[in-house]
Parts: sequence; C-alpha cells; structure tokens
Amino acid sequence: MGRLQRQLRILVLGVLVAVTACAPPRSSHVVIGAKDFTEQVVLGELLAQEIEASGGGPVERRFWLAGSYLCQQALVSNRIDGYVEYTGTALTAILKQPLDRDAARVDATVSRLYEQRYHVRVGPGLGFEDTFAMVVRGEDARRFGLKTIGDVVKLTKLTSQKRDRSTSSGQAVEHPEFRLGIGYEFAERPDGLRGLSAAYGLRFAGEPRTMELGLLYRSLAAKQVDIVAGNSTDGAIKALDFVALEDDRHYFPPYEAVPLVREESLQRWPQIGVAMQRLAGKVSADDMRAMNLAVESQHRDVGDVVREFRARKGL
Repeated sequence: MGRLQRQLRILVLGVLVAVTACAPPRSSHVVIGAKDFTEQVVLGELLAQEIEASGGGPVERRFWLAGSYLCQQALVSNRIDGYVEYTGTALTAILKQPLDRDAARVDATVSRLYEQRYHVRVGPGLGFEDTFAMVVRGEDARRFGLKTIGDVVKLTKLTSQKRDRSTSSGQAVEHPEFRLGIGYEFAERPDGLRGLSAAYGLRFAGEPRTMELGLLYRSLAAKQVDIVAGNSTDGAIKALDFVALEDDRHYFPPYEAVPLVREESLQRWPQIGVAMQRLAGKVSADDMRAMNLAVESQHRDVGDVVREFRARKGL
C-alpha cells in the first residue's frame, strides 16, 4: 500500500470514528420523552411508570425537550421511543394538515399519516383533551360578564366606540383595553393567534407580549397583560381565580392526549403496548388539572403524584 493510500485510509477511518462519536446515543432500555411544561412531564412520568409496571424494565426519562418539533425529531431519529402528544397539535404543527374540527376524522388522519410517514403508532386516547384556552382574571370576568371569547370581542368593540365618543366629549372611558400575552409556539402555529384573530375578529391593545409558557399566568396575575393563551387543563386557572373562556365559535381543533410510539420499539418491548391499553381512557380533564396543580402550586414530586394517581385508578 502506498503512502498516499495509507494516509487516505487513516483519514477515512478518522472521519468514521468522528461520525460514530457524534451519533445520537441509544439506550438499551425504553426511553420516554416529554415537552417542557408540567403537564407533559406528568404524562411522560405516567407512561414511564406504567411501562415499568407492565414488565418493560427500567424506563429512562428524557423530559423538558422544548416543544413539539424537538420531541418529533427525537422520536423519528430514535433518541426516544415515545411521548404523549395532542391530536390537534400533531395534525397542524407536525403533519402540516389543514385545520379540522371533526374529532373522528382528526384521529383517523393523524393515525394514518404517522404510520405512513414515520412508522409511529398513535395509541388510544388517555381520556381528556387539553385545548388552548383564552384565560382572563376572575375579577375581570365577573365585572364585565365574560364567559366566552365572543364576549371579549363585544367588550373591546364597545370600548372602541366609547373611546371615539369620549374623544370629542372629553370624558374618560372605564372599559379596559385588553393586552394579550402568548407563548412563542402559539404565535407561530397555524392553529394559533393568526387564525384565532381572524375567526373572531379579535383586536388587542398594542402588539401581543410573547413569553415563555411559565410566565403567562404570572404576567396575568401581575396585571401586565389582561388575557393569555393558556391550556384548558392548567391547574393554575382555578388556583389563581382565573377563568378559561369558552371557544363559542369552535375555532380550535380537538386536542386529545395520545401516546406516540415507534413501531420498532413496540416490537422490541411489547409491554409498551400493554401499558398504553391500560392507560386508555383513564385520565379525565379534572384528573389532569389536579395533578398539574399538585406539581406546580403545591411543589410536590411528580413521581409521587403519578404513583398516587395510578393507585387511585387501580393501575
């Protein structure tokens, strides 16, 4: 072998070693992921504990994985075996399908496309939906009679009309100018702010304040904003005397919580499928709110909260 050939061989071997070193590590046991908010961590822990109880061996937790996009990339690249997603999010944000408000049709579309594109199985629903919710302070809801998103539209239009009249008369306007707070993902998603504003004709005071999800309710409580795009199962809504407004025009698609698991992982660890069947329909929206509240407001350990829930459900 000539000197040049030996140098080329060494160079190729070096590149191969580097590529192998940079490849994503793969655990020898089940790996469950979760996004970066409390409910997702609770659901990830619930799925992990049930897999362990079903004989799937120790489960590695890879939680706080930012948003839907990062979880999806971790799933298809075999860095995690599964995580819990919401059907409306899967439909629009991941699969890039048009909005659809028919729950059965959404379930069928999501299941078919995940199998065709990614060889991922959509498990049975856990039993609840976590839809986006426009949330206001309870004191404002009671003062202005706010029960639906449509009520906010009427109130802001009334405020605008009174402001126009008061400009010429010099009288003060006592109705609020609603300031909006939203998370980064809601600002960009096809089922987010742009479509919601168009569906309702929403107008707010100034530009929306975009922030981390964990800051939304703090900003609302501190009266830095007047309405936020939260989630319907957030425990803080009841704890902080907030009100989730009804989506009276039915803008948002269904957001049923479902496990997503790689088909390859199900073949390797059939106990994952057993765990998904055992969890099917077991979690109500009230159950989810209570667990979220226990972790967020009562600062309890997520593992303990999930173990107590599973014991109550006979799991």
